Amino acid sequence: MAVSLSSPSRITPITLQPKLKAIRGLRCVLCRKRAAYLAAKKDVMDASGVALVLIGPGSIEQANTFVEQTKFEGEVYADPNHESYEALKFASGVTVTFTPKAALKIIESYMEGYRQDWKLSFMKDTVERGGWQQGGILVAGPGKDNISYIRKDKEAGDDPPVDEILKACCA
Repeated sequence: MAVSLSSPSRITPITLQPKLKAIRGLRCVLCRKRAAYLAAKKDVMDASGVALVLIGPGSIEQANTFVEQTKFEGEVYADPNHESYEALKFASGVTVTFTPKAALKIIESYMEGYRQDWKLSFMKDTVERGGWQQGGILVAGPGKDNISYIRKDKEAGDDPPVDEILKACCA
């Protein structure tokens, strides 16, 4: 089950254990592929005491649909106001979403069996705001001010090598 980052009780989380946070969308084929390749290494993260967290723009309903469809086993948070993306100054826009490299990555992802959720992609808040948002990878904790790694996607499909991510969170 997903949790919203904009709940009325607004608690500032204090991370007691290191967390690898994949900050990406919940509906696009490239976002789903990233979630899958990180989830495939969850056993390594668990053994290192690192929690796998995905933060996606959109509603709690979109986040719950993502969890149901993908069976993602990490923590999932909805960021309906895009506060995490804005605070981290992640790229957004048509010019970083539709690139030749991204087109090739999309074709590759489809050939590997990943699929876009078109219903989620055309929900009102996605069309108005979230469809062009890029994300990144963040390793944070313990504590609330300890960020040991951050990688911002330059364009859609700009995935860091999984070995680089594991070195940052689990070494």
